[in-house]
Amino acid sequence: MKKTFFVIIFLIGTTCLAQYQFSGKVNTDMENGKLYLSMIEDYRKLSGVYSEQILSKTIPDSMGSFHFEGDNLPLENRIYRIHIDMCSDEDQALNHFSGHCANSKEILFIANNTDTLSFPFTENNEMFCKVVAPNEKSEIFLKIDSLKNDMKYAFAAYRSEVNKKLNTQKWFKSLLDYGKSLDEPLAELYVYAYVSDRSNDFHQHYLEDLKKNNYYDLLGSQLAERYPNSPYTKQYLSELAADKYLVEKPQTPWWLYLLGVFAAFSVLANFYLIGKWRQLQRKDKTTTVLSVQEKKVMQLIMENKTNKEIASELFISINTVKTHINNLYKKLNVTSREELKEL
Repeated sequence: MKKTFFVIIFLIGTTCLAQYQFSGKVNTDMENGKLYLSMIEDYRKLSGVYSEQILSKTIPDSMGSFHFEGDNLPLENRIYRIHIDMCSDEDQALNHFSGHCANSKEILFIANNTDTLSFPFTENNEMFCKVVAPNEKSEIFLKIDSLKNDMKYAFAAYRSEVNKKLNTQKWFKSLLDYGKSLDEPLAELYVYAYVSDRSNDFHQHYLEDLKKNNYYDLLGSQLAERYPNSPYTKQYLSELAADKYLVEKPQTPWWLYLLGVFAAFSVLANFYLIGKWRQLQRKDKTTTVLSVQEKKVMQLIMENKTNKEIASELFISINTVKTHINNLYKKLNVTSREELKEL
């Protein structure tokens, strides 16, 4: 009983003392920069600095070293970013709103509240290119980025559409396979965010692959199992459902297009026939409401006869001709000879 008590006390004490420590060094030309530690909840905002993601801010000491520590991170793995930029105070608000600062450098990594990580220079004195940590998954993103750099060299070897097409197909599969080999859903999510980006050349391959590959459903299941409460899982499942609807929605059959054309033709034909019917109705009305003399006057108007010529041909006065014409206008609702002729 006493032994159990001491074990519980030890575990409680360990939990209370649990905290993260992230430290490293920056290049001499960036020693006056500002360093930000961010926790990424939206995997579409992996690169840059966004004010809603920032957890902590610091500046390098006189030796270029920096240090972040605390105990406020989730206990399960999340995606984090350390970012240094040289933005002026005037530009900082705008740059952080847009997520980009031109003179900056960053590193992505996986960590939790108990991790101790360091970011030393590499053998070539490069910053943010190496992670030293007990958590092997912390440097997974660097491995994927290394593969992406190999891919960029392959694309740049010969710039042609054929080479671009072949390399796109090859590297799309290579990236997915490599992500699966790392046995970490967050690594696969990192690859997914890259290949499914709409601005990326891989996006069309992703949509085609989504039609026939159940890999994406399996990834969703792994995220739900390993990270059930993370924002990544909810975002991924929502995006996946939208993309699957996009590629799986039923195509309109050809006969439906033909039916639409036929329906449109029928509507136009009906309008034409209705117009003709109304024209015949008006013509019939014209022949029934006019007197014999008015019909004769109208016929002569159609023959472009003047009032004087009409009076001479019908043996009536010009005033009588004018009276007949006025009656014609009233009965047929027109105001001129031109309108009468059109009718």
